[in-house]
Amino acid sequence: MARQTSREEGRAKFTVPLTLGAPPVTSNGRGHRNSRVVCRRRARTHVTPGHATVMMSIKAFTLVSAVERELLMGDKERVNIECVECCGRNLYVGTSDGFVYHFLLEEKPLPTGTAAFTATRQLHRHLGFRKPVSELRAASALDRLLVLCDSCISLVGMRSLEPVPSGARIKGASTFALNENPVGGDPFCVEVCILSVKRRTIQVFLVYEDRVQIVKEVSTPEQPLAVAVDGHFLCLALSTQYIILNYSTGLSQDLFPYCSEEKRPIVKRIGRQEFLLAGPGGLGMFATVAGISQRAPVHWSENVIGAAVCFPYVLALDSEFITVHSMLDQQQKQTLPFREGHILQDFEGRVIVATSKGVYILVPLPLEKQIQDLLASRRVEEALVLAKGARRNIPKEKFQVMYRRILQQAGFIQFAQLQFLEAKELFRSGQLDVRELISLHPFLLPTSSSFTRSHPPLHEYADLNQLTQGDQEKMAKCKRFLMSYLSEVRSTEVANGYKEDIDTALLKLYAEADHDSLLDLLVTENFCLLTDSVAWLEKHRKYFALGLLYHYNNQDATAVQLWVNIVNGDIQDSTRADLYEYIVDFLACCSDQQLVWAYADWVLQRSEEVGVQVFTKRPLDEQQNIFNPDDVISCLKKYPRALARYLEHLVVDRNVQKEEYHTHLAVLYLEEVLRQRAASGGADPTATETQTKLRRLLQKSDLYRVHFLIERIQGAGLPVERAILHGKLGEHEQALRVLVHELGDTAAAEDYCLWSSEGQDTPCRQHLFHTLLAMYLQAGPAAPTLTVAAVDLLNRHATDFDAAQVLQLLPGSWSVQLLSPFLTGAMRGTVHARRTAQVALGLARSENLLYAADKMKLRGSAIWLSDQKLCQLCQHPFSEPAFVRYPNGGLVHPHCAANRQKAPSSPSPGSRT
Repeated sequence: MARQTSREEGRAKFTVPLTLGAPPVTSNGRGHRNSRVVCRRRARTHVTPGHATVMMSIKAFTLVSAVERELLMGDKERVNIECVECCGRNLYVGTSDGFVYHFLLEEKPLPTGTAAFTATRQLHRHLGFRKPVSELRAASALDRLLVLCDSCISLVGMRSLEPVPSGARIKGASTFALNENPVGGDPFCVEVCILSVKRRTIQVFLVYEDRVQIVKEVSTPEQPLAVAVDGHFLCLALSTQYIILNYSTGLSQDLFPYCSEEKRPIVKRIGRQEFLLAGPGGLGMFATVAGISQRAPVHWSENVIGAAVCFPYVLALDSEFITVHSMLDQQQKQTLPFREGHILQDFEGRVIVATSKGVYILVPLPLEKQIQDLLASRRVEEALVLAKGARRNIPKEKFQVMYRRILQQAGFIQFAQLQFLEAKELFRSGQLDVRELISLHPFLLPTSSSFTRSHPPLHEYADLNQLTQGDQEKMAKCKRFLMSYLSEVRSTEVANGYKEDIDTALLKLYAEADHDSLLDLLVTENFCLLTDSVAWLEKHRKYFALGLLYHYNNQDATAVQLWVNIVNGDIQDSTRADLYEYIVDFLACCSDQQLVWAYADWVLQRSEEVGVQVFTKRPLDEQQNIFNPDDVISCLKKYPRALARYLEHLVVDRNVQKEEYHTHLAVLYLEEVLRQRAASGGADPTATETQTKLRRLLQKSDLYRVHFLIERIQGAGLPVERAILHGKLGEHEQALRVLVHELGDTAAAEDYCLWSSEGQDTPCRQHLFHTLLAMYLQAGPAAPTLTVAAVDLLNRHATDFDAAQVLQLLPGSWSVQLLSPFLTGAMRGTVHARRTAQVALGLARSENLLYAADKMKLRGSAIWLSDQKLCQLCQHPFSEPAFVRYPNGGLVHPHCAANRQKAPSSPSPGSRT
């Protein structure tokens, strides 16, 4: 954990500018003290390469020999290799005795993914100096080799190794670097940056085929020791620090300090405007020309001799090992033992390492093989990071295919480790054919599926049992994940082309797990295969769900029969406790008339009140088209309660205006009331629910046969119902007599007057109340109860009486105080009526006055009529002086005005004449 924390801390700190604590950019700025503090603090986060190797080892490179000692120098013991250069197949080696050797490399790929190299010596030449050859650089565009020997840079031919005839050379150089991002546009020269031997000076030359030209000279605050160049920017290792210098403007940017006496500086260009530096504390630091780091540092050993880059890796050489770090995640990936090495360089993707006696090549393994090795080691994150980094080296279409497959493989690795969230994202990103996942679960794919697994396979598992090693808990977790994943992707593009496989597998998983979503799947659009699904649902006793499946496949009769068997107890399924009600609702919505009739008796026998809903709950727009009410009534004759409910549905709910239905319903109500009265012995005077329904029907309906019902009611002891029927015949006095004298219910008598006069004019209403009042008054003082009822009637309904007639009927002994509410209401009504009539009269007079004024205006103007004038309607001339004039001035024939079918075109006459 400590090592991991240190790595993360280092990575986080090095995403900030390298000039923390430094002063603003100047041409000769310092600010070293703060930089040293930052670097010392960073050095404490160092992780030793040995530890990283143990944790993150992978084979990224293979070390192969390129030039053996015997081929290079024979038996010369004291001759050592000082420098190398490679350009295409051309390999150049500079030795300590002043010779330059030229070899041709032949590469032979091997089945293991690596390669073998054979070097053929072409020629060698002595440069005429007694000093070692320090550096070699090839300028292929000029066919020249730049050779640094004894502080002098000479130009020799790449093939002949002969100096150029002009003898052009650059003297006083300690080291030099080619500008791989030249600022000039001349293709026939190369830009070379020279570090002077004695002076603190940097010189920029243009090197042509046979001449050199100095273009810039810049001074530095300290003696420069190493340099790399990109455009106008120089990355320099001075005696005590690294800096970025713009040789065009002279501005410099301090990076961080180091001690040249303790370690050898390394400055290497690794890409456009980016450099790799050997920092303090064994850190390989990345720096841009802006003086910041966009990558976290890599952790080298303290004694790094050389560095090279072969994307996506950074290689470092020390006295015993070559270490390989990833530029993508900064982790150490490989360590190769290599003693006595002193040269490590990369040339256009080829990495060469050399001892003093031999030259070797580090052959990178194909990235695809590296990724597969990581996946085989279950190192998913590293594999994905490497795969993303490989994008720049692989054609787009090939990369997309490769990357999708890698994502799918990584998804199965995470799935096997029960990391389901990560697996889901990888499957989605990799556009996995979801049948690869389904096929891990035995018997989930339909028998008709033609799916075969990917080849080569995406994983090593035969089925889920092998993956979980028989662990039932893990298997259940995997199945739950598959259910969740399939339910998410079934409605996306991932399911296109094999929706049947997905939905059938999902149905099987739901049924096996007794999952609530099984019903949701079957009642919505689905592509479950019937043959596979039926057997699976029967196996798991999901008969209700099986009925839904039959219904979705237009086999309603099979579905209903299956549900009926469940209700009857022939088969067991406890999915729905209200399955009987569900069947009723299903039949109520079913458009198959034959199926409804087939099960109508069954639903009615179980419950008349619920079963009749098969007919009463049907959609209103289908009822008359599918089921004839007369046929339904015939079917329901054996079920009186259901019949009554259906007739209520027709008469009350649907307001069917048919005498037969109204009379039939009234008779059923009457029979039920009589049955209830007989059962109770007539002791309960309270109206039952059925009796209330009967009274409401008799009051509201005008379609039943009144005389027929009166005959049925006679002698049945139903005075209220008899009074209602007399009222329907217009026999109001007889009806009121029944209510007042037989029943003795004055409140019922008042209600009778109210509902009987509902919707009638005022005289009809007054007639009913006057009749009731007269009946109360005729009883005389012998019936004090009716006298009180008369007073209450007058006081409560003052506006429903003609006050003048009432005053003539009232006994002279009644006091004004007794009738004060009535008199007050009557006076208020009379005054209101009088004033309303006065207002209406005034409005009529005003309107008449307006018409009279209009008429006077029209009569006051002359009208000219001649035989040239045309009628506005028929467009014929006037042959006689009779005419009709409209308010807007239009003239028409009298007969045209009387038979007008359309208005005149122009000018349009008004509506009044």
